[in-house]
Amino acid sequence: MLSVENLRVEFDTRRGVAKVLDGVSFSVEPGETLGIVGESGCGKSMLALAIMGLVPSPPGRITGGDIKLHGESLPSMSAQRRRQMRGNEISMIFQEPMTSLNPVYTVGHQIAETVRLHKRLSRREASDFAVEMIQAVGIPAPSRRAREYPHQLSGGMRQRIMIGMALVCEPMVLIADEPTTALDVTVQAQVFDLLKGLQEKTNTAVILITHDMGVIAEMTDRVVVMYAGRVAEDGKTRNLLTEPKHPYSHGLINCVPHLQAAPSGARRRLMEIPGIVPPLTDLGRGCAFAPRCPKAIDICLEQSPPLAGGTHRQACWLAPQCHAEAQNAPSSQ
Repeated sequence: MLSVENLRVEFDTRRGVAKVLDGVSFSVEPGETLGIVGESGCGKSMLALAIMGLVPSPPGRITGGDIKLHGESLPSMSAQRRRQMRGNEISMIFQEPMTSLNPVYTVGHQIAETVRLHKRLSRREASDFAVEMIQAVGIPAPSRRAREYPHQLSGGMRQRIMIGMALVCEPMVLIADEPTTALDVTVQAQVFDLLKGLQEKTNTAVILITHDMGVIAEMTDRVVVMYAGRVAEDGKTRNLLTEPKHPYSHGLINCVPHLQAAPSGARRRLMEIPGIVPPLTDLGRGCAFAPRCPKAIDICLEQSPPLAGGTHRQACWLAPQCHAEAQNAPSSQ
């Protein structure tokens, strides 16, 4: 349904050109939930904005690759076609609702506006529809809340309003950027049940952006692990969580706290990945993760590994598939 092909996004900064996304490729099928996971600054949210056509320009720009929805190129769309597509065929739950909601309109008005734009309902019908959606996302007293402004709601309620706005037109593709960050555990479960119900009803494809490996394990069918604007590994969720191929994926999984005591009875030590994410303006020639990788070898510092493999791909020189692909590739000279 949605495919991202060798996508490249760059930003002009004071320190030079930052390669925010560097050759990102993946696809998502109808009814599938694809997880995007990685540390802060790896490009997850910028990937979502690029798909929605919301990369701020200047200073950002798409410099290569393509994004296709049902074979139609999103970057090549006219401005009018893109407005028709957003919120109807493809929708997004933004990470920070306070900066996404309009402070001078009631939340009911903002949901109803989306419905009227895409479903051609009357003002009264759209208002009733908005109240129903507010109730569907678990907000009590929906009729009263629909008449309130964003600043009158709690952070969790504002996030649920954003979720209602994204789901109101039953989009074919839903991008959820950290949709439950401000919510407690009980409401998180309600939100995920709501997303699952939407998928069962409309066969919607969901791209779930998160840093929570527990959410990845619970919600996704496949997962893409990103690091420094590149795909480090992707594959089926069960396979990636039980047998990670890339050292970075292995590190992310090891960082998840365990409640069980160590076999010896001692307390488990909280694991961490040493070092920090490198600046995107100076990634160097080799693997971006090499300076932090405990298994790095000489070639890791000199050449960037290709993303190789079949249904379970990884970009790591320790994987035999990367060596084979590099040897079979035509010479650049």
